[in-house]
Amino acid sequence: MAHKLLIVDDEEKVLAFMTPFLQQEGFDIRTARTGTEAITIAKEFRPSLVILDWMLPEKNGIEVCRELQHMGRMGIIMVTARTEETDKIIGLEVGADDYITKPFSLRELVARIRSVLRRINVHEPETQKLVRGELNILEAHCQVWKQGIEIQLTPTEFKLLLALAARPGIVYSRLQLLQLALEDDFLNDERTVDAHISRLRKKIEDDPSTPAYIQTAYGFGYRFGAQG
Repeated sequence: MAHKLLIVDDEEKVLAFMTPFLQQEGFDIRTARTGTEAITIAKEFRPSLVILDWMLPEKNGIEVCRELQHMGRMGIIMVTARTEETDKIIGLEVGADDYITKPFSLRELVARIRSVLRRINVHEPETQKLVRGELNILEAHCQVWKQGIEIQLTPTEFKLLLALAARPGIVYSRLQLLQLALEDDFLNDERTVDAHISRLRKKIEDDPSTPAYIQTAYGFGYRFGAQG
């Protein structure tokens, strides 16, 4: 299971900026735009860590931080545009585990998240992630991302992609792919694979007519391009 993160910020553009990147890193994300909403979601979602903006409507980040302390152990990273040392001290004194000032890089944020999770002795599960060219394939979440955008695949399309991407350059016959990715009901029609591959190429390839990822091995089946 992936770690659950709750991002609390009243700016939609900030949520849109952080959420896809953190999902690509394998985290299960929920968002809230007010302090009151953050408390409600935290009670139900039970996040491992909360990324909490200081300035929020209804309840500010300090008030929310105090209330989160009564919900059991969870990491809290305060996010703010404030730079004064006293503000940092206040945030840490009310229970925040770390403090990050805007603007910040997403990679720095991820590093701080992982650091806090280690410090509070929350085991971070291994996330099976395949990186193939511009594709990020998250096996545990059945998600595929390309250039920061999630690609919506059917379960069968995902299984086909995962089977091929797991062993780049290896040729799979249609029958092998049927057995790996499709239900037994389809095993009498190997050409079913061709239809799924065609749809999959339209979703992941820059140019489906000259695929870089899923290549045809004529007379045999399909392979995942080693340089894809």
